[in-house]
Amino acid sequence: MIKINHKIKPSDLSSKIQLLWELSGKKIKSIEEGFDPSQGSPVFTVEGKYSTRGWTEWTQGFQYGSQILQFDATGEETFLEAGRRNIVTSMATHVSDFGVHDHGFNNVSTYGNSLRLMNEGRIAPNQWEKDFYELALKISGAVQARRWTRIGSGEGYIYSFNGPHSLFVDTIRSCRSLAYSHRLGHRLDDEDGHPVSLLERLVQHAQATARYSVYYGEDRDIHDIKGRTAHESIFNVSDGSYRCPSTQQGYSPFSTWTRGLAWAMCGFAEHLEFIDTLEDGELESLGGRAEIEGFMLKAASATSDFYIDNTPEDGIPYWDTGAPNLHKLGDYLQQPADPYNDHEPVDSSAAAIGAQGLLRLGRYISSKGGSEAADRYNQAGLTILDTLFDTPYLSTDQEHQGLILHSVYHRPNGWDHIPEGHKIPCGESSMWGDYHAREAALYVQRLITGEPYLTFFG
Repeated sequence: MIKINHKIKPSDLSSKIQLLWELSGKKIKSIEEGFDPSQGSPVFTVEGKYSTRGWTEWTQGFQYGSQILQFDATGEETFLEAGRRNIVTSMATHVSDFGVHDHGFNNVSTYGNSLRLMNEGRIAPNQWEKDFYELALKISGAVQARRWTRIGSGEGYIYSFNGPHSLFVDTIRSCRSLAYSHRLGHRLDDEDGHPVSLLERLVQHAQATARYSVYYGEDRDIHDIKGRTAHESIFNVSDGSYRCPSTQQGYSPFSTWTRGLAWAMCGFAEHLEFIDTLEDGELESLGGRAEIEGFMLKAASATSDFYIDNTPEDGIPYWDTGAPNLHKLGDYLQQPADPYNDHEPVDSSAAAIGAQGLLRLGRYISSKGGSEAADRYNQAGLTILDTLFDTPYLSTDQEHQGLILHSVYHRPNGWDHIPEGHKIPCGESSMWGDYHAREAALYVQRLITGEPYLTFFG
């Protein structure tokens, strides 16, 4: 269980964040100069150098989005120009990619961050450039929304790259693409010109995720522990009926893959912030504000509580709460995580994602008057980042291209590098872990400096 530091303040992280950005800039330049993009997108490091793993190229937006975040945090124009150049030359195929559920990861991280900076006045106004970003985001949201499986009456979900039967918990955060596209006034025109609301698709997908991917201790099955998540939910596409939980990257359907848990924490918290900006009239036909915010808050709170209760005291989780060799670590929840143990790897990327979810949820609850719960989530988020932005997680070796160490990608497939002399993966980084650490650092930095509150939609 996380040992929450109730005294830590955002400003207490200032020196760590400053060092993070100094290291980050050098690592971004190293990747830009040394990685061959013709081989695919950089995914994770092997012996400190970023390598690729051709699957869906879902990490390229994190690579170039990191350049935009680096400019946002430091004002260094070279990163902005690199990001702009790479978006133009490399990201168009991601906008029109009908084969994946990753549009929010790739396109909001690049086109979305760039548009946000322009709207904030951080980038000089340029109508053509703004139109370019907006058009990409409009199309991306509609393409994402087209991956649709209907279940029941008025329900449905955006299916994963596994096919129409598959709902991934990760996709809740990638649905930022639908939110952004809707905010820009766009819609999906489906067969026979049938207009489809992207907000409706977003709400329905979130509802399906909250219902099937998140557990609430309500005797759904004998493994129904409040707040745990299933990576994948399987449906019968013939009649739309739910069949069973599953997983691709976790240990089992009945344990919790912690990065999937973190995606849910962050995704629901961000969507609560987005829904909060909409007029009541936009939500009436979708069930109304109370119903929508109610199921999102229930899911965000349950998953956040589970994370706090099932993570070692320093806030860094092991890769799955049911990993088969965790028992060999003893009472591992009552001590700091050990990334160099011989039994099960930690996943620092889950910490980077989950910390932001906790911070956003805490702020949202505080805005609604819930001070005690808000303090718990907010302080837990800061506690995690206090650990993550320091050794042994912050990569201070300038020869290592990764920013945050001890991330894992796909433990069941054995894709992660195991260094010589070790028995499990450790010491390596992932593109999504590094990106989300930067995003979390920027979030806290803006709290410290009083700059505009950081949201994906600006």
